[in-house]
This record gives sequence, C-alpha cells and structure tokens, in this order.
Amino acid sequence: MRRSRVIPSLVLALLAFVVAAPQARAQAVGGFDFDRAEVAATGLQVPWAIAFLPDGDALVSERGTGRILRVRPGQAATAVATISGLSASGESGLLGIAVSPTYAQDGWVYAYFTSTAGDNRLVRLQLSAPQTQTVIFSGVPSATIHDGGRLAFGPDGMLYLSTGDANNSANAQNLNSPAGKILRMTPAGGVPSDNPFPGSRVYSYGHRNVQGLAWDAQGRMYASEFGQNTWDEINQIVAGGNYGWPTCEGVCSGSSFRNPIVTWSTAEASPSGLAYANGTLFAAALRGQRVWAVPLTASGTAGTPVAELQGAYGRLRAAAVGPDGWLWLSTSNRDGRGTPVAADDRIVRVPPSGGGQDDTTPPSAPTGLAASGTTASGTTLGWTAATDDVGVTGYDVLRAAGASGGTFAQVGTTATTSYTDSGLTPATTYRYQVRARDAAGNLSPVSTTVTVTTAAQGGGGCTVAATVQTQWGGGYVIQPVTVTNTGTSAISGWTVTFTLPAGHAVTGSWNATLTTSGQTVTARNAAHNGALGPGQSTTFGFQASRPGDSRLPSGYSCA
Repeated sequence: MRRSRVIPSLVLALLAFVVAAPQARAQAVGGFDFDRAEVAATGLQVPWAIAFLPDGDALVSERGTGRILRVRPGQAATAVATISGLSASGESGLLGIAVSPTYAQDGWVYAYFTSTAGDNRLVRLQLSAPQTQTVIFSGVPSATIHDGGRLAFGPDGMLYLSTGDANNSANAQNLNSPAGKILRMTPAGGVPSDNPFPGSRVYSYGHRNVQGLAWDAQGRMYASEFGQNTWDEINQIVAGGNYGWPTCEGVCSGSSFRNPIVTWSTAEASPSGLAYANGTLFAAALRGQRVWAVPLTASGTAGTPVAELQGAYGRLRAAAVGPDGWLWLSTSNRDGRGTPVAADDRIVRVPPSGGGQDDTTPPSAPTGLAASGTTASGTTLGWTAATDDVGVTGYDVLRAAGASGGTFAQVGTTATTSYTDSGLTPATTYRYQVRARDAAGNLSPVSTTVTVTTAAQGGGGCTVAATVQTQWGGGYVIQPVTVTNTGTSAISGWTVTFTLPAGHAVTGSWNATLTTSGQTVTARNAAHNGALGPGQSTTFGFQASRPGDSRLPSGYSCA
C-alpha cells in the first residue's frame, strides 16, 4: 500500500516538471533569450546611451563624467573621449550619442549634453582627435529634470534628437522652442528642406520627456515618453504630430492630438531607451526595473507587452540592438534613485533565442537591388527584404569603386530595405551589393551587383547672402547664409569665402565645413547639400567670438 502511494506521487512530480519546463523557456521573447542575459561590463558611472562602431564595439556615454567609453564584451571599458564644457546636475549631463551612418568615410561621433553655458547642445567629434568638438546645434533649454536627450540616425540618414520640456510644460506646445520636441536635422545640424514646419528642426511636438527612439523594419518611428504621475507612453511618431502634453497625459480626447500605442503606470515603467528587432519594441524601464517587450502588429499598433528581467538588474536606461544581433542594455543604479550593487553600473547583453550559436542558418540573399535618384554626389539603393528562420535584424551595404575589379567594403548599415549613400565623387562609377544579418549574427550571401555612375559636375554660378541672426558684445551668429545656384545647369558643390575682422574667431558651424587661414574663412558644402539645380538654394550658419567690438564679417563670395 505504501509503494502504491509513492509511485503516483513520483508520477505527479514528473508530470509537474514536464508541464513547468516550457515555462522556463518562456523568457525567449521577441527573438531574445532573457534567461541567458550576461554582463558585458561593470564599474561604469550612470551609462546613458549606447551606439555602435562598424567593427561592433559599443560606445557608451556616462552622464556625470562626460566620458565616452569603448566597450567590448569581456574587456575593461576604455575612455576614448571626454566632452568639454559639461554641466551635470540631476538628470542633465552627457546624454545621447550617435555614430554617423557613413562613419567609414567621415569618422563622426555625435554627442548631446548640458553645457556650462546653460543650454543643451549637440557636438560632433572624431575619435582620432576627440578634443576637437564642433558645436552644430545649441540653445535647447536645459534644467535639472526633463532634458530628453536621445540621439539617433533614422533610416532616411537624418539625425533625430529628443528634447524634454526642461521643467516648463508650456515649451512642449510652443513651436518656436526646441524643448519638448523630437527634432530632425541634417548630419551637419541644419534644417532639412522636407521637415514638416518650414525652416524648423521640429519634427513632432507636445512631448514631456522623450528618452527613446526606434524605427521598425518598415521605417516607422516610435518614441518612449515619461508621463507625469499617471501614464507612461510609447508613441508612433509622424511628421508634424502633436502628442498632447501638457493638455493631456496618456490617451487624449482631442482629435488634434495623437494617442500612444501603449501606456503603463509610471510605477511599472518610466521608459527610457527603446530598441527594435524581430517585430518587437524593447523599452528599458527605470522605475519599473524591467524590459518591456512590445510586439507590433502589421499596422504598427501594439500587441500585449511582456515584462522581462523584472528586478534582475535594477534600473535600466539604454536599449540597443548591436551588430552582433544581441540586445544591449545599461543600468542606471548610481543615478541617485537606485540601489547599486558593487558591480554597478553595468552593460548587460541578451542573446538571440537559440543562444546565437545554435542557429547556423543564414538569411536568404536580398533580391531586386536597384539604384535611383543618382546625383553627382549620391545615390539611393532599394531592395526586396531577405527571409530568415530566426529573423532578419538589418542589412550591410557594400561598395567598390569602378566598373570592375577592386574590393567591396562595408559603407553602412540599415534596418530597412533602403539606403542613401552620399559624399560620392562626380562622374565616378561605383558598384554596390547588400547582405542581410539575422538575430543570431549569421550573414546572408550578397545580393546581385548594381553599378552606378554619378553625374558630372555641372557648370553654373552661385551667389551668397548672409544674415545676422543675433549678436552680443562678445560674439554673434550668422544664419542663414544662403547659397543660390544662379547658373543654367546643376552644380554638385560650392565654396564660400569671407573675411573675419581682426581678433574674431569662428567657434562653431553647421551645414558646412569651415576652415580658417588668418582672417579668411572658407566654407565648403556638406555631403548632403552640395548638389543644387538651377535656381535652387541651401543654407548654412556659423557662430563667432569677438573682443567686445561691433564689427561683422565681410567680403562674402561664392564659387
């Protein structure tokens, strides 16, 4: 009788184990195995943003120290740059960083920070000379809270920046203020001609404090946003959209406002970083101390969110999908609001489901590669999406010079099925291929090759007109400087020269590259604005210091 009781008990225990076993694997959500998360770096000081170099190494910003660290799993993090003129207090300091999508050609790294001048501003630098930091956009209101700060390149090659309302909710609805917005600008900091509000960097408004930006495989944009006391949000962002703050928080009743695709209580979210992979958004939650995995529908709305890593690493700030196919996260336990452990702060990596090593099947090769819109300095590539059993996470764009021979080298990456390559040489032939990457890091075969020949540089003349935007005793801003093609054929580049008064010096520029020889300044077009058709214009600007006089530059000429 006793044996008859033991055997059923054993059977029930085994059945319970069998039933429970699938639940142990339920953490593999959105293409990532959260049960196998691992720590890649320790001992950091409030890491705020993660961006990736073409070789796969991560750049990580530290909010309070102003350092940009280079992180490689299993190795000690090393400082590669320190942002100068930093003011760090409360939520302000060094915030977003981004790597140029054409880093192989230009080497630019972008950083957004709170300055000792009392504003938030954007600089770019090169790791080969990190002490040279050029301001390309400034004047964003700053505060000890609500500074926004996420910085990312979109699939269109434009640079997007989220700003907070700087603890003044009226800023969010004021289109003349850059605060409480998502801004869109050229890689040189200028205003794109197709922005929703002419002459303005504002892309969307009515935001309280956006700290996460991401794009899905169809190129749709999403943002995570902190609520005040009730609702945190993820929104699908459209050009010119008004997202309601401070009129409403969460779902708004007015038809003029766009509603979020998902909301949480502030206690379970406070979402900061945002990443996309495998049809899913991943939001890093600070107060909620978890990752929210948000499946997206075909129309871009949200399915049922799932909480991962709840309480496992404390407050989570950044989220990014690396070239290795892993989901990278940063903790924020030393920001004054967390409970740090000895290893904090940390960089955590979550592997693709299957561990990254079990899946050895590469994606199919992209098909239908074609080029369009080719000018003297650029071309746009498009192709049909690859397929994969785990999930395609992105594409590598490869380029070789000439109609034959030579070696293909990677010139960029994209999460979508299009890519614009700029900065090309007029009347030059290039060949392109594309390959896909899956969530396990496998590479597809390359696509077929498309050959592109850029247009020859056309003749024509140009004129230049400069406007003084603002001036003070110790300096001034000249903006816009308008360059117009007055010829009868297109041009692919322009050069403006002018003379600075003695004792004056250029301290920053945007939308052009400026060099100085004595008091003569030469401004050359950026990669994106050199091509001008007959009658077309573009603009750039610069800031200069002066020794307390009222003189201004003179002798502007264009060639």
